[in-house]
Amino acid sequence: MEKRVTIATIKSFIRKHGDAVHIRYLSSFDGMTDCVQSFDGPRAWHPRRVGEHPDHDLGIAGAWFVLRSRDYLSPITEDGFTGYHVSNSCGSFDLAVRL
Repeated sequence: MEKRVTIATIKSFIRKHGDAVHIRYLSSFDGMTDCVQSFDGPRAWHPRRVGEHPDHDLGIAGAWFVLRSRDYLSPITEDGFTGYHVSNSCGSFDLAVRL
């Protein structure tokens, strides 16, 4: 049985890997249409940049966590990276490090 992924798992992953963490944007909330829409750009991995809202981005610009059990988290291993997929009402993204 696979261990359940929680926000504590993600926080530990970010602390452990620091600047080695990369982010890949998959979708984001669009206020003009009032819904989440797929990211139109290339699905490329970007190095971590420091976020401005540590309570909700956990120190990673472009990441956004709703918290209170409203984030859907799952492990991923693809494209030479391993980490976690995050999906919620604000969008979806992957956080990972190179294998």
